[in-house]
Amino acid sequence: MFGLTGFGSALVTIPLATHFVPLQFALALYALADLSSALRVGFENPKNAVRAEWARLVPMILLGTALGVTVLVNLPRAAGMAALGAFVFGYALYSLVRHESRRVIAAGWAWVAGLAGGITSTVFGAGGPPYAIYLSQRGLSKAQFRATMGFATLTSISLRVAAFVLTGLLLEPKVWVMAIGVVPAALLGITVAQRVFFRISREQLLRMVAVVLLATGGSLVVRALG
Repeated sequence: MFGLTGFGSALVTIPLATHFVPLQFALALYALADLSSALRVGFENPKNAVRAEWARLVPMILLGTALGVTVLVNLPRAAGMAALGAFVFGYALYSLVRHESRRVIAAGWAWVAGLAGGITSTVFGAGGPPYAIYLSQRGLSKAQFRATMGFATLTSISLRVAAFVLTGLLLEPKVWVMAIGVVPAALLGITVAQRVFFRISREQLLRMVAVVLLATGGSLVVRALG
């Protein structure tokens, strides 16, 4: 999933993994896997990334992450997660049923997407959907979309990993032992996805992104209700 769209893996891996291991352990372990995947996708063809888009997102990702750590962690997490999931789910449905449009949204929406992604990445472990919604409406080619998403998610995940180091979640030796198996598996998935990526059109990719958003939005709602 990450190899095709540049986001969305954590909302699949974390709910599945928590059937077998504690949530905190799963968050720490798959943060390492996501960081490896983001490095692989982001630096696969860095020339395809639209640096101006990434530069617009980064300041607000930093601010959103700080807000998530300091203030929003004290808010009711279930209600916030349900609201985010409902919004992402609704947007995905709209994207799937609407007619193809060439309208490009204003670059200023990057500030909203970056802030929302930074907050949701820290609080819910789900930073990708706001970036994907924004970048999918900026008229990028499929290669530009995937590479730019890779850089945006790399920024979010790097900050998340730093937070996990500071809080001690990544200091448990067992996390690193398990990562020896998990990280290569994630990179293998990226390699398989790359073969598919070059065979699909931009429209197919954007429709796939909408389907992933549909699944991630539903996953967030289910996690909130659970």
